[in-house]
Amino acid sequence: MKILITSDWYAPTVNGVVTSVLNLENKLRELGHDVRILTLSESIHSHKKNNVYYERSVKAPVYPEARAGIMSKEHYKEILEWGPDIIHTQCEFSTYIAARKIAKKLDIPMVHTYHTVYEDYTHYFCPSKRLGRKIVSVLTRKLLKCMKAVIVPTEKVRELIAGYGVDKDIYVLPTGIDLDKYSKTYSEDEILELRRKHNIPRDNKIMLFLGRLAKEKNIPELMEYFKRLDRADLTFLIVGGGPYYDELREKAKKICGDMSVIFTGMISPEQVGKYYKSASFFVNASTSETQGLTYIETLASGLPALCRKDGCIKGVVIDNVNGFQYENYEDFSRFAAKILDNADFRASLSEGAVKTSEVYSTLSFAKKALGIYEAAIKHHSAL
Repeated sequence: MKILITSDWYAPTVNGVVTSVLNLENKLRELGHDVRILTLSESIHSHKKNNVYYERSVKAPVYPEARAGIMSKEHYKEILEWGPDIIHTQCEFSTYIAARKIAKKLDIPMVHTYHTVYEDYTHYFCPSKRLGRKIVSVLTRKLLKCMKAVIVPTEKVRELIAGYGVDKDIYVLPTGIDLDKYSKTYSEDEILELRRKHNIPRDNKIMLFLGRLAKEKNIPELMEYFKRLDRADLTFLIVGGGPYYDELREKAKKICGDMSVIFTGMISPEQVGKYYKSASFFVNASTSETQGLTYIETLASGLPALCRKDGCIKGVVIDNVNGFQYENYEDFSRFAAKILDNADFRASLSEGAVKTSEVYSTLSFAKKALGIYEAAIKHHSAL
């Protein structure tokens, strides 16, 4: 099968959409399919590298790090001559427009993965949350009208877009990850070197947040809770970069004072597993995730998770199995103590985490996606 995947985001950018695209692309190729990517260049110049088309783009004043681009005539012509059987769109902006143009010209079906709960991001462009949600609802129906099928990572997102009035086949398909990448073990010396690099006391336990630092991640709540725990034996390690980085550093000073809150900034993807392995537990206070790949990465690393209760982690973070979901500080404090103060219990949560993650393999993800493609092509041919 010839499959064109379109995404406004692609490597070297690191986020959940890119991880999903890369894992899908790689496994589809391993299964023998011809896959090409249409994405945006990080400059005003279009180019092609291997099977990836990079279209010229400029910064767009919609939300931090957004870009707008236009497909080159040369790439458009080459893709038409190649003749994909189906297009899988991953974003709703520039490359989506290009995908629609190609699909219409070739008369081929499109499927779309709805990655982002946009109503949680309306503060970037609309002061009214109610109006913002209405705008998102209308635009979502319009954008998905031409799709043969819609893929969502969790039941939470299926219910959300069904509530928008989207009348399409909606498939819940959790994004797969490379489980082997997170099962790697590290020597004591490697972990100690990481601690020395960030001035973390040798015997301190680590409460870890790892991900994009943006306002919707609700990280100040974690700072407040960390301060209230008031444990000298605990370091709060915040790993990642993003538009909220500088502001968060200032908030950490105001909220936590001289308590041990450490920011690493961006790290390379190759280092991610080591940070998971160095920690005692992972924390996340966001309710804006569609799936949150960091949850799965956390569990695959054998790290217990302590996360704000949310529909996107129903059946993922399971109380007393691989971590806990909290609703308030009292929950958070009680669960953190259970994880930190009982080594045997923490070990059992670690085992449960690894076992839970096993259903999220990239191979399973790719095979299920292929089934959706085949159904879409069959449905399109029957019209």
